[in-house]
Amino acid sequence: MDKIDMARKNLLRQSEEVSGTKIEGYDFDKGVNYDEIVGSFASTGAQASQLARAIEIVRKMLAEKAFIFLGYTSSMVSSGLRDIFRYLVKHKKVNVVVTTAGGIEEDIIKCLGDFVLGDFRASGKDLREKGINRIGNIFVSNNRYVEFEKFVQPILEELWKEQEKTGKIVRASELVWKLGEKINDEKSICYWAWKNKIKIYCPAITDGALGDNVYFFKTKREDFKIDVADDTKELNDSTIGLEKSGLVLLGSGVAKHAILNANMFRNGADYAVYINNAQEFDASDAGALPEEAISWGKILPDAETVKVYGDATILFPILVAGSFTKEG
Repeated sequence: MDKIDMARKNLLRQSEEVSGTKIEGYDFDKGVNYDEIVGSFASTGAQASQLARAIEIVRKMLAEKAFIFLGYTSSMVSSGLRDIFRYLVKHKKVNVVVTTAGGIEEDIIKCLGDFVLGDFRASGKDLREKGINRIGNIFVSNNRYVEFEKFVQPILEELWKEQEKTGKIVRASELVWKLGEKINDEKSICYWAWKNKIKIYCPAITDGALGDNVYFFKTKREDFKIDVADDTKELNDSTIGLEKSGLVLLGSGVAKHAILNANMFRNGADYAVYINNAQEFDASDAGALPEEAISWGKILPDAETVKVYGDATILFPILVAGSFTKEG
């Protein structure tokens, strides 16, 4: 056999036929139909098909009336996703929320003034001189944090007086509800959480401007405390005995892990959708795939799961449009 015949044999070897979904995209000759465009993701391949799978899983969560845990990072509240989270809480589409301190404070701060689109490549030195804070390509005047302090300090004083009177330490989730009650603004996630009695847990309550305000407050009220232990127990308890548990985890870090860890106490969730860009090469929980969570008992072995790699500011609105808004 000469070299060409050998190369041809190696390259053009016979194979089995593959059965399954035919790869094809949307046909724009049919015009523009956004539902059909999103529907076509299922047969597009790559992350489009992962997103289609995520939509399918969330639809199953809703159809099975699963208890839905939503986790997201603070930067998502800095972005326009804040308004989508508000929609989900307002209409009771989710049962529990877990976020970071920024996910609380920036929801409230946006009620006090606007965030503005900026530039990823803006000079940090120039912005610092102008008193403008940058969150990616989102600009926030430092005046917002001055106004936030004026708003928060009287609330902390009120809670401290209640603590002095009753001896009961306020929970982090109760502080979030109090912020929502006091802001009294229908644009706020925290407002609707308080209104609908949906718990927002914040295991890292002191990380951020909210923590800065607690620091300032404790310089004059050293005995003021915030209880995160009772919140941890309540979050963990909320998973035990659930008929079905569904997880929608946007981004990574403490919000993702707190929800997964809580579901370990029921031996794992039934459904899980991850959207983030983190990789698992460093053995971090941030980048860990659902299979790793299964090994810990955080997700059930036969659960329906998917990880979508990408930017939640692009992907999550599409997911919500294809799932939560379809549910009566």
